Amino acid sequence: MKLICGPASFKLPNVSQALCVVLYGKAQSLKQGCAGEAARSEILRRRLDPAPRSWDLLSIALSVVTADFAVLRDDSPDGWTREIELHIAVAEPDFWSQQKKAIEAALGFLTTDIWSLNFYPGGDVQPSQKEVVHPTENCVVLLSGGLDSLIGTIDLVSGGLKPFAISQTVRGDGEKQIQFAETIGGGLNHLQLNHNASSPGSDEPSQRARSLIFLAFGVVAATCLQQYHEGGRVPLYMCENGFIAINPPLTSGRIGSLSTRTAHPEFLSRFKFILEAAGLRVDIQNPYEEKTKGQMLLDCKDQNLLKKYAVHSTSCGRFQRFNYHHCGRCVPCQVRRAAFLTWDKKDSTGYVHDNLGKKDKEHAGFDDVRAVAIALAAARADGTDAWLDQALSYPSISNKKGLKDMLVRGLAELEVLHKVYKVT
Repeated sequence: MKLICGPASFKLPNVSQALCVVLYGKAQSLKQGCAGEAARSEILRRRLDPAPRSWDLLSIALSVVTADFAVLRDDSPDGWTREIELHIAVAEPDFWSQQKKAIEAALGFLTTDIWSLNFYPGGDVQPSQKEVVHPTENCVVLLSGGLDSLIGTIDLVSGGLKPFAISQTVRGDGEKQIQFAETIGGGLNHLQLNHNASSPGSDEPSQRARSLIFLAFGVVAATCLQQYHEGGRVPLYMCENGFIAINPPLTSGRIGSLSTRTAHPEFLSRFKFILEAAGLRVDIQNPYEEKTKGQMLLDCKDQNLLKKYAVHSTSCGRFQRFNYHHCGRCVPCQVRRAAFLTWDKKDSTGYVHDNLGKKDKEHAGFDDVRAVAIALAAARADGTDAWLDQALSYPSISNKKGLKDMLVRGLAELEVLHKVYKVT
């Protein structure tokens, strides 16, 4: 599928049968898509001053996330892998054309689709401000409303850092993001942005490119800081437990992006390369890549604050589908529940499907529970070496032993959960 992405005035008459996507504005007809208007307005309202190439990067990310919504996997020949052709208006098309292959490869890893990107002049430029505000924070943290980002933000503040908290507003999590930001450290400078991507027709539910837009928001925010404008580098913290970051395929049927790659070290390495090529002085870090979720809970530097808010965080991969409740059975929910057992604190989250081991018609379709059970059985029978080595077979991963040990510990946490609920 082809998409033409740019301001409302951007046209490409030589590209036929394409979906037009208006960036930073409203769709001009019911046949068009749009993205980014609310984010641009909020950045203007806050009088922020992002670096020009970070704004081009945001335009690319908005185009990608809109395509991720618009192109249905069911329409592809194999029911999963899509071929997506993007024509994007940017301020520096010559530079981004040089990065074309690197971006396509990163997107291919992230979503296991086939991407083709083409860049043209005429893109939106970063908002022009009369009185610019350069926030004085010394780092940026992605605050999602999830448990890992809650712990990460608490740890950063407890460690003496002053983070600028950036949130991608998601229905069901917006109020949590505000609550966490207002509470941690006596209140953080907090910027909530929404991509507002929409397209005609049905939305593709898999949304494997969602991490790109969150990272792009973080990069835009980092380049607004006073520290950046004075020539310094800005740390950008994307806090995710190592087990979910790697998200190893639990069975032979859960390969590629059937398991999300939101914070995978390989994708982050590729993204860092693009930032360096663009001269964007933003250092993406995941301090928890060698920790399980249970270890994150145990090691959090403010246990009293964590005890108060942990159960209010979101971990579920199907949170919206279950009317803003944790399903209790998806892989992220199982990892969360196992982590609470490791932490040895009461988990009063309230799961729609609480009893993972129940055997009746309603619970027979718990594919994720079965997948974890199969992985645990395979690890007991055959060991973990071959399976985990495959999950870590990427050229950018240098700390394979540390990650492998973490994955073994993560499996052990899940095994305790399954024993508690007598999953067989």
